[in-house]
Amino acid sequence: MTEPAIVFLDRDSLPVPVPVCKLPHTYREFPATSREQIVAHCADADIVITNKVPFDAATLAALPRLKMLAIAATGYNHIDLDSCRRQGIAVANIRNYGDETVAEHAFMLMMALMRNLPAYQRDVAAGVWQNAPQFCHFGAPIRDLKGATLGIFGSGGIGQAMAARARAFGMQVQFGERKGAEAVRDGHVSFDTLLASSDVISLHCPLNDSTRNLIGERELQAMKPGAVLVNTARGGLVDEDALVAALKYGQLGGAGFDVLSVEPPREGNPLLKARLPHLIVTPHVGWASREAMDRLAAQLIGNIEAFLQGERLNRLD
Repeated sequence: MTEPAIVFLDRDSLPVPVPVCKLPHTYREFPATSREQIVAHCADADIVITNKVPFDAATLAALPRLKMLAIAATGYNHIDLDSCRRQGIAVANIRNYGDETVAEHAFMLMMALMRNLPAYQRDVAAGVWQNAPQFCHFGAPIRDLKGATLGIFGSGGIGQAMAARARAFGMQVQFGERKGAEAVRDGHVSFDTLLASSDVISLHCPLNDSTRNLIGERELQAMKPGAVLVNTARGGLVDEDALVAALKYGQLGGAGFDVLSVEPPREGNPLLKARLPHLIVTPHVGWASREAMDRLAAQLIGNIEAFLQGERLNRLD
């Protein structure tokens, strides 16, 4: 029997050693794969590892040999799952490897914005403190976490890890119900209630048809004046043009984003052009601690080994 062929399409997206699959196989990897190269790179593959390389219906139809897509990430909005099911292609993703590290990143963004760290860094660099009439420079407002209310959309592992950190700092935590839901689940508040009553809102939900533009102009206007918005989930959850407007006109107290609607933002992005002191943008690295990436790599190969042994592990199909 021919050994299964494993191909990693975007190896450079995971800058840590990947364990070797313990079962018989052949292996090939590419630093990156463009849309035009997908079919050629996968032509002889039984199992394909993809982090962000997309697979739509047409691409999948052109790969009759393909038996498994092993996603080297949690998000799977770039995979046409319905087409995979029709073709009998197994799909597995990574679960819970980055709960703690993404929560830490979100918490860092929240704390920096509540205390307006970027604004004070800018003022010091500009020489404002040197010219202050007294021992300190009073600039942008500084707010404590203790006693503030954190609203979270997404009550999975990352959302829960964020909640635990916030409670440890004395924050009140509330989880928001889905947008447009007819009923409010136990342990949640309505979507609109969370918008209106939270000092900080942190997004920890997947991107899909029901969550795209979850936060648009209406939602930004409905938020508590001066509130902080943190997004370490997916860029498409927020209308970026509307966000910049809300920041410029003073509706929001700050925004911290680790994700953008298009990544990398080769054609630019409204958040990158804004250059506001109460806006922090990081390059989708909330997940990328060494410890988390090592866990991801181990789970990735574990998913493949389970599939080769006829077991279902972390499957989406």
